[in-house]
Amino acid sequence: MKKETITLLLAAAATVNTMAQRINYPQTPRDNTVDTYFGEQVSDPYRWLENDTSAATKAWVEAENEVTFSYLKRIPFRERLLKRLQEVQNYERVGMPIYRKGKWYISRNDGLQNQSVVYQMDAPDGEQRVFLDPNKMSDDGTVALKSVKASKDGRYTAYGISRSGSDWNEIYVIETSTGKPTGDHIKWSKFSSPEWHGDGFYYSGYDVPEEGKEFSNVNEGHKVFYHKLGTPQSDDLLFYENPAHPKRFYTVDIDAEETIMTLSESGEGNGENLYVRDLRRPNSQFIQMTSDMDCYYNVVAFLADSLIIQTNYGAPRGRLMVAQLKSPGVGSWRELIGEKAEVLESAIMIDGRLILTYCKDASDHAFVYTKDGRLMHEVKLPSVGSVSFSGKKDRKECFYQFSSFTSPGTTYRYDIDTNRSTPLNVPKTNFREKDFETRQVFFASKDGTRVPMFITYKKGTKLNGNNPVYLYGYGGFNISLPPSFSATRIPFIESGGIYVQVNLRGGNEYGEDWHLAGTKMKKQNVFDDFISAAEWLIENKYTCSDKIAIVGGSNGGLLVGACMTQRPELFRVAVPRVGVMDMLRYHKFTIGWNWAPDYGTSDDSPEMFRYLRAYSPLHNLKPGVEYPATLVTTADHDDRVVPAHSFKFAATLQACHKGDRPVLIRIDTKAGHGGGKPIAKVLEEQADIYSFIMYNLGMKMK
Repeated sequence: MKKETITLLLAAAATVNTMAQRINYPQTPRDNTVDTYFGEQVSDPYRWLENDTSAATKAWVEAENEVTFSYLKRIPFRERLLKRLQEVQNYERVGMPIYRKGKWYISRNDGLQNQSVVYQMDAPDGEQRVFLDPNKMSDDGTVALKSVKASKDGRYTAYGISRSGSDWNEIYVIETSTGKPTGDHIKWSKFSSPEWHGDGFYYSGYDVPEEGKEFSNVNEGHKVFYHKLGTPQSDDLLFYENPAHPKRFYTVDIDAEETIMTLSESGEGNGENLYVRDLRRPNSQFIQMTSDMDCYYNVVAFLADSLIIQTNYGAPRGRLMVAQLKSPGVGSWRELIGEKAEVLESAIMIDGRLILTYCKDASDHAFVYTKDGRLMHEVKLPSVGSVSFSGKKDRKECFYQFSSFTSPGTTYRYDIDTNRSTPLNVPKTNFREKDFETRQVFFASKDGTRVPMFITYKKGTKLNGNNPVYLYGYGGFNISLPPSFSATRIPFIESGGIYVQVNLRGGNEYGEDWHLAGTKMKKQNVFDDFISAAEWLIENKYTCSDKIAIVGGSNGGLLVGACMTQRPELFRVAVPRVGVMDMLRYHKFTIGWNWAPDYGTSDDSPEMFRYLRAYSPLHNLKPGVEYPATLVTTADHDDRVVPAHSFKFAATLQACHKGDRPVLIRIDTKAGHGGGKPIAKVLEEQADIYSFIMYNLGMKMK
């Protein structure tokens, strides 16, 4: 890119008119890049924006951000909204106690701390001593803890961190009793946590990436290494790799007694393969247990000579199986708890009992079973919501954390024998929970499929067809959306808005069949579900098309991009966050290839290429169309969904859009796909997103 072009981009950023007038966007240069797919040509004029480290791209980012932030800072109530977001976020958030070798650990955030702090205790409710404080690991809170693992004897603790939201991890080791660093330091680990064995630990990672391409190049050749304490990383032993399948992930897990090791192989299917090795036998090798990478196999518990495994193999809604080490192949497994009408979400063994969490119509229900599969009782949860459990297979202490749309995570101590729950940590919030209510409704999608969604609003809201709506969905990768709490929604609802969460096909709300109904050449079902949800809300007088904002992140960003291009007149505001917007090239960056089981790729066949092109957000923007007011968001360190997706989409949108509604892109710095982002940056971003939504829906902050 020529120097004159960079200067032009920067100059364009300075010409931002008042909000009542048309915005002057940077004039993004086009080139003549054309790709050929099965004999059909597809132009990609903004291909140069894929180079995220070039001077031209950096100048474009600066120019676009200047336009965007100039617009956002002019929103009259933006600063008041930020203040209210800080108020509702300022409550103590405490995780569940975890036992490790004679000590208890808990994660706690006082309210507005950028990162939660890990504390050590002598008892679950004992005095808390700071153990690891990531806030002291950077000046701006952009270092986040990703994992904390104690050695089997408890002498050492390995912890993983990420910087600026990247998926890359670094691992450090400290003495557990003193906190003194050992000097051990691992770089370029990814998609794993340290797994202790003997006088060291296993971890997974990649070879050192090309300088300048750490956050964009394809990740290939995932390897498992063994690090011996006190030695440099250069001496680490390459434990496992599979050059025949460079686009797969490999991780190991070892039981507390260091008698059984499993190896998980994933990345080229909807599930994984599982291998097992008996460490009590000298020179033992891995034995392959499964060969169907379209099914998942999660080890729930290691027993003396067997494993309890949660799987959807032969059971689309999930079941528990027992595998014997002497005959570990899946054909020899015995069913422990069979498939039910509801979807098995998770399972954990605590004090020799099994606690299973099932998803029924998108909300959680939990049950206790004996280890031989006999039902004892259902756990009495506070209301409709989501739950997670914590405990050890050989210890009596059991805890769970419960949350809903209007209630943040409360930790309970649970007595398995008496089926009694006692609150341990109850958050004290800065809003009136009793002022809000949630209802669940079901609607018919375009093809007649019954789809659930949750609606949360202030009590007394009148269904007059004119209420502002924040419509949220995801719809992919077998991920369910149960009720959950986010303080950032509160000011929007307080100001008369309605929050709606749709349980689209592609998720796991009704098992693998529900998931597959929203994948590959059935992906349009997901968009139809979301569009049908908006139409139902209009028909039932909740809102109108001028009052709907659609929001989603990652795969949900794809959802928003597809729906706003297919039905631009149906929505007033669109916020695609860190979205997958170029469906023809997504698999050519970092781990994009891992999404092929859900999406398919443009290389698969002419039919798959044409199907992807037909809904790809980038390729379905049309000149002269009035699109919703749009705020695209991404970040410079997003190495999950690279920012090029959002860059090219925003540039194309600005070139095509007709009308005065703003179509902007917000590009965060020292941030990634969203995980580990410091609270200060989260609230600034949410203030921008919600003020953009509320302003363009004609709302006033109350």
